[in-house]
Amino acid sequence: MQYQKQITLKSGKTCILRNGTNEDAKAVYEIFQKTHEETDYLLSYPEETTMTIEEEGEFLQEKANAPREVEILAIIDGQVVATAGIHALGSKYKVKHRADFGISVLQAYWNEGIGKALTESCIACAKEAGYTQLELDVVAENDRALALYRSLGFIEYGRNPKGFFSKLSGYQELVAMRLELQE
Repeated sequence: MQYQKQITLKSGKTCILRNGTNEDAKAVYEIFQKTHEETDYLLSYPEETTMTIEEEGEFLQEKANAPREVEILAIIDGQVVATAGIHALGSKYKVKHRADFGISVLQAYWNEGIGKALTESCIACAKEAGYTQLELDVVAENDRALALYRSLGFIEYGRNPKGFFSKLSGYQELVAMRLELQE
């Protein structure tokens, strides 16, 4: 899916939101590593990365060409600082209305409005792709993320008290959230 938008951040800087392509592979690979080092709220640890830079490029190109999925990059001064995407839960009839959402932002760029802009962009892409429900899991301790998602209309529909097992803190509760996309 193709996507491009320019936004102005709280700091006044310009940020380009656009789908990633094969040429962005190295930068996206590096930001994945860095964001997963900076917070314990994401699914994996940097050393668990199994994708090579070449495979990352193929993944990004596949999403750019996909009609119902997207991987959006946030770029400031030519540098990738965040990524977000929507991915189909499956192709079976009973779940083809559902998409999963994920996001990561470099810590140096938190509180600039990038997370909200990327989330809104993914919501718009999900609607355009014909999904009627967008879903995510968020660590219950991640108050800022919960507040953001709630402000955009996501509702909690369940909790898993042992959803993640953190190397730092043990079990982390996951909050399952969804957003109805029908008007």
